[in-house]
Amino acid sequence: MVIAGIAEADWIALLLTLRLALISTVLLLVLCVPLAWWLAFTPSRAKVLIEALVALPLVLPPTVIGFYLLILLGPRGAIGGALESIGLTHLAFSFTGLVIGSMVYSLPFVVQPLQNAFQSLGTRPLEAAATLRAGPSDRFLSVVLPLTRRGFLTAFVLSFAHTLGEFGVLLMIGGSIPGQTQVASIAIYNHVEALNYGAAHGLSLVLLVLAFSLLLAVYALNRRFRLVGVVQ
Repeated sequence: MVIAGIAEADWIALLLTLRLALISTVLLLVLCVPLAWWLAFTPSRAKVLIEALVALPLVLPPTVIGFYLLILLGPRGAIGGALESIGLTHLAFSFTGLVIGSMVYSLPFVVQPLQNAFQSLGTRPLEAAATLRAGPSDRFLSVVLPLTRRGFLTAFVLSFAHTLGEFGVLLMIGGSIPGQTQVASIAIYNHVEALNYGAAHGLSLVLLVLAFSLLLAVYALNRRFRLVGVVQ
């Protein structure tokens, strides 16, 4: 079945990609806020080490990350083996494995914008809120979130858009199982290998438009936030 010039299997791969991007990005935002906050304000000497580890996916080949994740999550790995020892299935070649791989590979795209936003905020607004007897959760929700919304928006869009184009990590950890681990980038690769350039072009064009639209939206919203800040 072909819809809008794109085969049904490719639409399934695209929807799987969008699902992966949304789940991994939301999980990263939840998990990375405390880490980014700690990196923004800690005087610890370990900060340099943690920052280097966070930035590692920016310089390592994706296949290297995918290889070690495959070893770790596979049936003989520390995590995969432990799961199998208690009667569960290892995480290699599964959607859960894709989520883990995507989160590792997109980690710096979430942590770094949040860290920069928190550092720009500083501690003075929080100290002022504390003098008004605002609790920690109230300070975060009513002070930190509104004043660092540009950082959160940038982190969300960069992570989401980055996941759309992931290939090496996902191929290593998930393979190419239609409907389960075959994301859009892998489907495009398969089409090119089969010399089916028309199908590769159709799916590539969808990803191109989607990624460009996301980046255009974040730049437009950031510009709007700057103008609102100047007016206020």
